[in-house]
Amino acid sequence: MDGESAPTPLHNPKKEPAARRALLGRTNRDWWPNHLAVDILHQQGKTGDPWGDEFDYAEAFQSIDYEGLKRDLTALMTDSQPWWPADYGHYGPFFIRMAWHSAGTYRTADGRGGGGAGQQRFAPLNSWPDNGNLDKARRLLWPIKQKYGSKLSWADLMILAGNVGIESMGGPVFGFGGGRADVWEPEKDVYWGTEEKWVGEEGNETRHQPDKDMVLEESLAAIQMGLIYVNPEGRNGVPEALQSAQDIRLTFERMGMNDVETAALTAGGHTFGKAHGNGDASKVGISPEGADIAQQGLGWVSGHESGMGDHTITSGIEGAWTPTPITWDMTYFDMLLDHEYELVRSPAGAKQWQPVGNPPETLAPAAHTPGKRVPTMMTTADMAFKVDPDYRKIMEAFRADPAYFGDQFARAWFKLCHRDMGPKIRYLGPEVPAEDLIWQDPIPASTGQLSDADVSALKDRIAASDLSIADLVRTAWASAATYRASDHRGGANGARIRFEPQRSWAVNEPAKLSRVLAVYEDIKASSGLDVSIADLIVLGGSVGIEQAARAAGHDIVVPFTSGRTDALEEQTDADSFKVLEPRADGFRNYLQVRFNVPTEELLIDRSHLLGLTAPQMTVLVGGLRVLGINHNDSKEGVLTDRPGQLTNDFFVNLMDMKTAWKQVDDHSDETFVGTDRETHETLWTATRTDLVFGANSQLRALAEIYASADAGEKFVKDFVKAWVQVMENDRYDLKSARIRAEKLAA
Repeated sequence: MDGESAPTPLHNPKKEPAARRALLGRTNRDWWPNHLAVDILHQQGKTGDPWGDEFDYAEAFQSIDYEGLKRDLTALMTDSQPWWPADYGHYGPFFIRMAWHSAGTYRTADGRGGGGAGQQRFAPLNSWPDNGNLDKARRLLWPIKQKYGSKLSWADLMILAGNVGIESMGGPVFGFGGGRADVWEPEKDVYWGTEEKWVGEEGNETRHQPDKDMVLEESLAAIQMGLIYVNPEGRNGVPEALQSAQDIRLTFERMGMNDVETAALTAGGHTFGKAHGNGDASKVGISPEGADIAQQGLGWVSGHESGMGDHTITSGIEGAWTPTPITWDMTYFDMLLDHEYELVRSPAGAKQWQPVGNPPETLAPAAHTPGKRVPTMMTTADMAFKVDPDYRKIMEAFRADPAYFGDQFARAWFKLCHRDMGPKIRYLGPEVPAEDLIWQDPIPASTGQLSDADVSALKDRIAASDLSIADLVRTAWASAATYRASDHRGGANGARIRFEPQRSWAVNEPAKLSRVLAVYEDIKASSGLDVSIADLIVLGGSVGIEQAARAAGHDIVVPFTSGRTDALEEQTDADSFKVLEPRADGFRNYLQVRFNVPTEELLIDRSHLLGLTAPQMTVLVGGLRVLGINHNDSKEGVLTDRPGQLTNDFFVNLMDMKTAWKQVDDHSDETFVGTDRETHETLWTATRTDLVFGANSQLRALAEIYASADAGEKFVKDFVKAWVQVMENDRYDLKSARIRAEKLAA
């Protein structure tokens, strides 16, 4: 949406022939055949993190000279470097674009993308067409990163640089929360689409074209491959503003923004800076990931004159939006709403709009030639806010009330940059806003932990209720397994499973859930203890597992740490929680609808969102099957004659060669029947998510561990450890405390 975007390609799932790419799309090696893969060095549990497990980034960040850091960033804004000079002598707009594009990849469907891990440093994002020349922005920041070292992640630095850029030009900022720890390799789990070509390459179209029966895939947000949002020249490069408004509304909604936030971000962002297309676009070189080794990670080296300054080519669009491109003011609204525009071509050939006749009051200073005035412009995406009736009303309201506009922009910018950080407890630093925002999924502060005696008394009450092992375990799993490691949403803390929409999700079997929650409410009321329903749900799961383990001959105690609290209904944005609904949960053998990928791949995807390793996923599936928590009490995959006991029977019976498996019928490859090879007697039924543990070579190797004769105790211990991790995924209050305790103990 900053205009530094080029046209892009299309994916129509109805025409996609290669299901193998449906989950992850093209890889870096597909895009860049000469890409050097370092993954081989990170096999067998080895980590690519140079800091190791003992490093606590939160602790390091808290020790930083924060005010000194901001002074350094402010000074950098006007310290123009000859190798990449600043437009108008100020890098603020450049760093705003960098921060925006770092955060703007976030999408609500799976919580992936966003600026929380510094992924803009790696392919494919470092070489997306829409990120053209942002490699220079990161190099400009390197001296500051070098100075602060381990105390400052790239992920935090990129976002903070955008904030300081806004402040240094007089703009409003709502706050900043640090705590984004860097990762050290490209994310392999993000599905960006299945297109074979980048934006702007011949033959590609916009993903969303309702008139052609092409609808943007549910998991995606950007309109085309290689864009952050939409094509600024219009859908498929056609300069139709109302059509562009449709694309803008859809893509920003997919990224968690409403119309007011979308308009505020656009107007505020385009108050600053310019787009670059002042020359022959064919002279721009290859992106960083495919560039020559001598370029040392820089890309898009241009052969058009100097290739920088006034000769810079990025999106192909050329010009500033306002006559005051490094000053926070209201001129964007005056330019957009008070002038008539005509369609023109930039020097690079891009379609853009400029004021009819270029009146003197619309001219902007040349970015690198003092005293020269040049035409301003609007993109087709900007014109959308002029012609779409709803957007137009918002823009008029902003212009009529500058304070309202400033507040809405500051809040929307803060949301954009922090949406993937999860609850506010993860935010660090002196500029964290005190206000709780509903998109942060707030919960009341903890009132402390229960005593061991209180926990024991509550366990006795739960055990004495009429709830079965399956009831206890199923409810705890349903509550905790909403967690997404991608954006740190969901989880058991808050017990939002009591509210809509979670209470009515089909996967949660609403009638059974209501009965269990009613029992927990009675226990809470009659216990006389200050205990949350959230804690009771998790504690109930512990009781169920302990009972099941004892029935199998294992006397264990499932670790439990109290301190969860119950969210209020007014703290819960029901609409925003809809995206957390599992359409498939292999741990409960649940599949709502068929997808265009094998169902077992959905199990892998959900396990990744839960932060599980392959062994943890394996042991959890095997344990949950024998505990009988399948959706609707399905017997598929319950490979045991003693359900309700925590045994390794699932693996033993899956590995048993006396069983032959085949599809139940010729019309579905989702369900299977296992029969005795000699007698042909039916022994078991199963789904793809069961049989994959015998079919996939890597998962079979893990399943064999748990099927071994001496694996009983290991299986139970590993199951409990993985279970507790899922139950505590959202306990950020415990995670930092445990790291510090482990350091002290060492």
